[in-house]
Amino acid sequence: MGYGKDVREELRAPTRELRHAIPRVYAGYKELHDSALAAGALDVRTKELIALAVAVSKECDGCIAAHAHAAVLHGATPAEAAEAIGVTFLMNGGPATVYGARAFAAFQEFYVEQEAQPDGQQPAAR
Repeated sequence: MGYGKDVREELRAPTRELRHAIPRVYAGYKELHDSALAAGALDVRTKELIALAVAVSKECDGCIAAHAHAAVLHGATPAEAAEAIGVTFLMNGGPATVYGARAFAAFQEFYVEQEAQPDGQQPAAR
C-alpha cells in the first residue's frame, strides 16, 4: 500500500459523497483552507510543510497525502520534508515515528512522480 496516491484514491468517493451532502460546510472549509495556506509572511511551500508536520501529529493519513502532494507541487525537497517530519518526533514521540515514515513515503511518492515530468508539467491527477 502506498501512503500517497492510494490513500487519496480510497478517500475520493466517500469525500465526494459527503461534500454533496454538506456543500456549505465544504465551501466554508475551502475558504479557510485557501486563506490559511495563501502566501504571506510565510510562503506556500513552508505552510504546506507545516501542514504536513501537523498531519503527522494528528495521525491523519488523508491529510498526510494531501499536504505531501501539495508540498511537492510548491517545490519542497525531500530534505525539507524530512526535517519538518523530524520536528514531530520531538513534539509527538513514538506515534510520530510511524506516521512520519508514512508521510515521508507519501512525499517521496509524489516527489518522484513530479521529478519525472517534463519541465513545469504536473502529473495527471488520480
